[in-house]
Amino acid sequence: MENPEKIEQNFLNTLRSKKFNVFIRTRQNKYTINTLTVLSFYIEPSPLKPVYFNSHGNTFIRRGSSNQRATKAEIDSMFRDQTFGTRTSEPAPNTDRQSLNNTSINRYRDYLSRFNPAVSYNRYEEDEFLEKLRITENGQCTYGGLLMLGRREIIEKHFSDFRIDLLEVPGTSYSDAKLRYTFRLDEQENLWEYYFECFTRLKQKVDIQFSLTSEGFGQELSPGLEAIRETLVNMLMHADYFSAARSRIRIFTNHIEFFNPGGLPKPLEELKAKDISLPRNPIITKLFRMVKLAENAGFGFDKIETNWQLYNKLIPQYELDFDSTIIKLITDKDTDKDTDKDTDKDTDNLSIKHDLSNNEFEILQLMEQNPKITTRELSKEIGINQRNIKKNIDKLKIKNLIHRVGPARGGYWEVLGK
Repeated sequence: MENPEKIEQNFLNTLRSKKFNVFIRTRQNKYTINTLTVLSFYIEPSPLKPVYFNSHGNTFIRRGSSNQRATKAEIDSMFRDQTFGTRTSEPAPNTDRQSLNNTSINRYRDYLSRFNPAVSYNRYEEDEFLEKLRITENGQCTYGGLLMLGRREIIEKHFSDFRIDLLEVPGTSYSDAKLRYTFRLDEQENLWEYYFECFTRLKQKVDIQFSLTSEGFGQELSPGLEAIRETLVNMLMHADYFSAARSRIRIFTNHIEFFNPGGLPKPLEELKAKDISLPRNPIITKLFRMVKLAENAGFGFDKIETNWQLYNKLIPQYELDFDSTIIKLITDKDTDKDTDKDTDKDTDNLSIKHDLSNNEFEILQLMEQNPKITTRELSKEIGINQRNIKKNIDKLKIKNLIHRVGPARGGYWEVLGK
């Protein structure tokens, strides 16, 4: 190239102009190869995302080998990640002591006194207890305290679709199941109550042994049970509760799937290797750790993997995205490792012999039941954000399994291949 110095300067001036919302760090070199001048630029990843030129609309995400324009939901998720570990520590407006559930507080304190009797918090009167653990702050509930021990009607004023979904599906996948589910967990008051109800259902899926501790308390021993409990608590501690999606547990006949809105703060291998403790929700995390239901450091991945291998000779499977995390525990040792592969069996409602993911098949079922269902309703029903709903719908269109009749408003879905 001619005049490489001028090109280099113009490029760097553009990157460092005020048109970008953050400072762009670069490393650059000039090489001479066969008498030709080559400029190279390395643009370092920014810890502050999104990064855009002029406006939010110019935010792009790398997907496979291509760049795609980010949706509003994806951009909002990036902004939430900038406040990773702080958002749920903020006071929730218009809340006070009456916003908390008395039964849950008493149950939590009883559990704390039995399983962590030496901790100093047991000595405090209620008001001081709530302030010391930051369940309340200056008489006002923190978001974390409200989610953990609040009254449902108050929580829903701040998190309108508050729910931890647990479904039992009678098949290895949705396409293998004749019914969408045989059990769905009822709504609970708060995260503390959700923990017990979910754990009660999950522990039926592993073999356990019962024994007494030296203090005379009953305990259930099983590495499989330890792995399931750690995965459940991990999900509750690290969910992005401000996301449009919600946490979801699906119990299939050969595996258990834990879906969580919110990505990891660092790559999985780094979190495991360095035992990094970077909780998204510090108050919720501390409350679980105080009662010995979670590890005091790190994300618990090593404990999940070690215990599940001891129990079932298999390691968990991970599906990680920047705005979601999925952990799969295989319960059937003989199952194919690719639990997302759907079978070719017919179902009562649809006789479709295509390779569908669980989400694709669930969308088909819901569209058949209600052809006028919206993407918002699909998102709420399945528990994934609208961006992922639209991606799955696009795949179903490509496979010629659905067709949209009429306009976006007032139209309906036609399920093909019946």
